[in-house]
Amino acid sequence: MQPTSPGALTKVRQHQVGAEEAGQRIDNFLLRHFKNIPKSHVYKMLRSGEVRVNKGRVQATYRLLEGDVVRLPPVREQADSDKPLPKAPAGLQSSLETAILHEDNALLVLNKPSGLAVHGGSGLSFGVIETLRAARPDAPFLELVHRLDRETSGCLIVAKKRSALRGLHEQLREGQMDKHYLVLAKGAWKGGAQSVDLALRKNTLRSGERIVQAEAEGKAARTRFVPVQRFRRAALLRAELETGRTHQIRVHLQSIGHPVAGDDKYGDPEFNRELRELGLRRLFLHAAHLNFMHPVKGERVMVEAPLPEELQAVLQKLDGSSS
Repeated sequence: MQPTSPGALTKVRQHQVGAEEAGQRIDNFLLRHFKNIPKSHVYKMLRSGEVRVNKGRVQATYRLLEGDVVRLPPVREQADSDKPLPKAPAGLQSSLETAILHEDNALLVLNKPSGLAVHGGSGLSFGVIETLRAARPDAPFLELVHRLDRETSGCLIVAKKRSALRGLHEQLREGQMDKHYLVLAKGAWKGGAQSVDLALRKNTLRSGERIVQAEAEGKAARTRFVPVQRFRRAALLRAELETGRTHQIRVHLQSIGHPVAGDDKYGDPEFNRELRELGLRRLFLHAAHLNFMHPVKGERVMVEAPLPEELQAVLQKLDGSSS
């Protein structure tokens, strides 16, 4: 049996940083550039000074500027391997491509299915972003603009240019992006719209589980809830986020006595059992609407993700409905 031949040794290259690459850390730039090189080797090249920016050494945290010249050292990239890189399931790739709600040269918005994480980790090889990159190997840039919980479905933005990523992040920081969710909450909803203004803090339990709680020492969080459809023992609400904290909608509703249907972390077990009898097998939380300024064209973009059929079916089975 012939031994596997090593990959070809690349030549030293001088790479000038363009506008789309500016702003990112040098280590992240190298990890994207040397896709088949072990991560540890990339950091070793930085520490040893093999990688240089403008002929000088830099730390891994250095952020590239437009016009910087990066020395890319010769490397022996992995060619054939007994353990090929894992590939995203073809069915998952095609399902995400068909879930795209809007796409242009700078970004795309897809209708993320419930049960799929936005990125890999914790035993998951592929999330949304890894699957998209596998489906589009020639795409120079694909990055998540924001996140959705694994069990939450709906609108998710992916940037195709670094300038778009920066622009959309600025809109998120400044509260200039409208994000509306549809959520089914326990109990009859009294009155009209209600705003919840409770600070949230992340905590880690003794078991290691991470949980978010309403605490005065936490980060400011505000959500406006508008009733959409009322039922005898539940209410369909539109949740309008004024901030974007982890588990914000779920914890805010729990705090006012209206936990989210199907929520195993913050929900009501008895209510969840009742809804399972009606066919609910997931968290009833859906990112239904996005409204933002296009970061390149300067035009308003509005995207709607229809409520999934399995959630519509649950609503049809609830009693005492009214508009």
